[in-house]
Amino acid sequence: MNNLKLNSRHYIIFGMVVLLSSCKEKSLEKSDTLAIGTMEKETQAPKKQLTQEFKDYWYNGTAEITSYSLQQARYGEIREGNAVMIFVTEPFLPGLQVKADTNDSNNIPVLKLNATKNYITGIYPYSIMTSSFYPVYDNQHALKLSFSSQEWCGHVYAQLNNRNDFEIMSHSYFGSEADQDYHLGKTNLENEIWNKIRINPADLPIGELTMIPSLEFIRLTHKELKAYKAITTLTKADYINTYEITYPDLERTLKINFRSEFPYTIESWMDTYKDGFGEKAKTLSSKATIINRITTPYWQQNSNKDLSLRDSLGL
Repeated sequence: MNNLKLNSRHYIIFGMVVLLSSCKEKSLEKSDTLAIGTMEKETQAPKKQLTQEFKDYWYNGTAEITSYSLQQARYGEIREGNAVMIFVTEPFLPGLQVKADTNDSNNIPVLKLNATKNYITGIYPYSIMTSSFYPVYDNQHALKLSFSSQEWCGHVYAQLNNRNDFEIMSHSYFGSEADQDYHLGKTNLENEIWNKIRINPADLPIGELTMIPSLEFIRLTHKELKAYKAITTLTKADYINTYEITYPDLERTLKINFRSEFPYTIESWMDTYKDGFGEKAKTLSSKATIINRITTPYWQQNSNKDLSLRDSLGL
C-alpha cells in the first residue's frame, strides 16, 4: 500500500442433527423476488470546508488504528474476540470506485474505514471485514461498501456501489442466497455512520428516517437487504457522545460512543438484537471496548521486527 500523505427460502431443521446446525443456521427472511429501486441521482450537497485541524490529523502520512476487546453474539451465545478499526484517508476513483494509484483532479478524497472482527464459535473461527469509503467533504452518501465473512462453513461477500442508485452485488455459500445482483434507491447507510462521526458528528442524521442496516448484520442474520424505518438520537456529554440507532421492525438497537471533541474517536459500541436461530434465539448485546489506539503508516510495517506493534494494540 502506498503512503497516503495527500491523499429461497431456506429453513433449517433444528433437533437431531445438532452438529450441523451452525452451518445450516438460517431461516431466510427474504422475498423470492428482489425489488428494483428507483433510479435517482443523488443530489450532492456543497463540499464542506476542511479545517486545518482535520488536515493535520488525517493527512500526516499515517493511519489511525484502534483495537477493541469484543464480546460478539453468535448462535445465541456471547463469543470473546477482538475488533480493529483502521481509518485512513486516500484518493478514490469515482468511475471504477477503487483506490486511485495516481493523482488526478477527478479523484475524490475519502476517509476509508476497514473494520475487522475475529472470534471463535466452538471449534471454528470467524473472520469478518467491512470497508466503507466516505467523502471527506461529507456531501454525499458513502461511495462504496464491501463486506466479507469467512468461517469453516464457507464465505460470504457483499458490495454496495453508489452510482445512479445503490448497486448491490452479493455472493453466499447458501443456495437460497447464492449470487444476487440488484438495485436499491438511495437512503442513509448504517455503514457510513462511523465515517460521518469521525468527520462531522454535528451532521449525523437525527429523528425518524430510513436506513439500510450494516452489511454484516444483514448477511449474518439473513435479513432482507433494504431500507428499514430507523429512529436515531444523539446524546451529548462532556467527554463522550452517544449516537443511537433503533430499528423497530428488526428489534435492534445500536449505540456508538465517541469522544465529544475532535478527532471524535470511537471508544466503544453496543449492538442489541435477537441472535441465534430456532430454540437458540435470544436477545443479546454485542459489545466492544477500546484496548489501545496508535497512528502509524502500517503499510510500511510488514517486517518481523514490526510484530511488537501488535503487542501495543493488545492483539
